[in-house]
Amino acid sequence: MFEKILIANRGEIALRVLRACKELGISTVAVHSTADADAMHVRLADESVCVGPPPARDSYLNIPSLLSACEITGADAVHPGYGFLSENARFAEILRAHNITFIGPTPEHIRTMGDKIEAKRTAARLGLPVVPGSEGAVRGDEEARRIAGDIGYPVLVKAAAGGGGRGMKVARTPDDLESALSTARAEAKAAFGDDALYIEKYLDRPRHIEIQVMGDGKGKAVHLGERDCSLQRRHQKVWEEALSPALNASERKAIGERASAAIAELGYAGAGTIEFLYENNEFFFIEMNTRLQVEHPVTEMVTGIDLVNEQIRVASGSGLSVTQDEITFDGHAIECRINAEHPETFRPSPGVIQHYHSPGGLGVRVDSAVFQGYRIPPYYDSLIGKLIVHGKTRTECLMRLRRALGEFVVDGIDTTIPLFSRLLDQADIINGDYDIHWLEEFLSGAERG
Repeated sequence: MFEKILIANRGEIALRVLRACKELGISTVAVHSTADADAMHVRLADESVCVGPPPARDSYLNIPSLLSACEITGADAVHPGYGFLSENARFAEILRAHNITFIGPTPEHIRTMGDKIEAKRTAARLGLPVVPGSEGAVRGDEEARRIAGDIGYPVLVKAAAGGGGRGMKVARTPDDLESALSTARAEAKAAFGDDALYIEKYLDRPRHIEIQVMGDGKGKAVHLGERDCSLQRRHQKVWEEALSPALNASERKAIGERASAAIAELGYAGAGTIEFLYENNEFFFIEMNTRLQVEHPVTEMVTGIDLVNEQIRVASGSGLSVTQDEITFDGHAIECRINAEHPETFRPSPGVIQHYHSPGGLGVRVDSAVFQGYRIPPYYDSLIGKLIVHGKTRTECLMRLRRALGEFVVDGIDTTIPLFSRLLDQADIINGDYDIHWLEEFLSGAERG
């Protein structure tokens, strides 16, 4: 097992990793920008190192500074959390060259699954169902028109690199395609430095279902069920559930087994998430995230398995702590992402938290690194915490969530807490009847057909 882990992240995920390390008896090193000098993960870590000024490119994305922090403190492993360098193959390679363990998959797997075109090819080779579309990047507008005609409109034009909805455009008719191609190409080039595009069939009303997998890097893998992440705004997840209200036990077992078999064949090491669109009882692979997900706590709540602990075990060579037949699913869990944003305009709301009280009680978990008097910096994403609730049934879970939201106090800044209270009054949410477009249509007041 490792002696000292450097946590190459900030905020709630840095604190989450730190807690897992402490429970394993592993010393911790926090890194921070000058803006995060008083952050909770810095206060609780055994050691801390300032890695640069507030902009992420000069601190949390500064590979030489992070490497120096490892050498100064003697850290023998790095946990990247999510975001920042968590899916940066070059970072993993540099650590490996310096005999420092990257707690995650190999650089080769990060690179393969980070390229959407190569990931789709790999998924198909591994027996996962994929969305019909181009086999690789389209070579020009003429080829794009031919492929779109073959698979049928509407089609989705997507950037081969990156994510978050950038470089992604829908063409519902042939007349829409030329504009979609030029706009997506320009966005992809600006955001990712790569204007390669591919085309796939556009699904009108899918749900976003993801399967949590864990591999030991030696040909063994397990799945830990699915998460339903269909409630999204601008392709960013807002609310996640485990297990999905749309799937039954046989569907869950079938897609879980296909996902874990694929990961085993790949020889994948560590935590990963295989994401699908689900429509008309069919699954279609869209991408794989080679890291811990923001929403991993809902899986932990229904399985009782510490995913960060598993990541560390696998990276240390200790293997998985559970076999597939030992994994069971208990009850239902929901996570709400509490952001420092206005609940209607979604305008960022940095500032000082004047009063803070987190909810508690049976089945309530809050993953957050903020506290009363904490200043939300304007330099990073707006996530200030995650409210996760668990119940024996989905109905109990919803009632518990309503109660917990009523107890949650964050004064001095705007937050999205009122949005979730509004959602709990909607029949579709109560019934679990929603898709990836539902939230944006609700927020815009659009009529659903």
